[in-house]
Amino acid sequence: MNRLIAVCLLAGATQATQVAVAADVVGNPAAAPAKIEMCIGCHAIPGYKATFPEVFQVPKIGGQNARYIEAALKAYQKGDRKHPSMKGIAVSLSDQDIADIAAYYAKQK
Repeated sequence: MNRLIAVCLLAGATQATQVAVAADVVGNPAAAPAKIEMCIGCHAIPGYKATFPEVFQVPKIGGQNARYIEAALKAYQKGDRKHPSMKGIAVSLSDQDIADIAAYYAKQK
C-alpha cells in the first residue's frame, strides 16, 4: 500500500513539474526574427490569397493576441486545425519557438 501511495505521489509531482515547466515558457520577440521566415511569405502580404489546398484569404497576424497565435499553432500541431502547410510548419516548432513567434506578432501593427 505504501508503494502505491509513493507511486501516486511521484506521478503527481511529475505532472506538476511538467505543468510548471510549460508555464515557464515566455515569449521573446527579439528571438523571433530567425524563426519567422516561413511566416512572412504568406502572413505579411496584404490581401494575399493562398491556393493550397484551396483558394482562401490568408490572415495577417501582426497585432494578433499572442495567446491566440500560440493556441492556433498548437492546434495545428495536434491536428485540431486542418491545413497541411500550417501543420507542417507547426510540428517543426518547439513550445519556445511558438511563444517567441506569438510575442513577436503580438507587438506588430
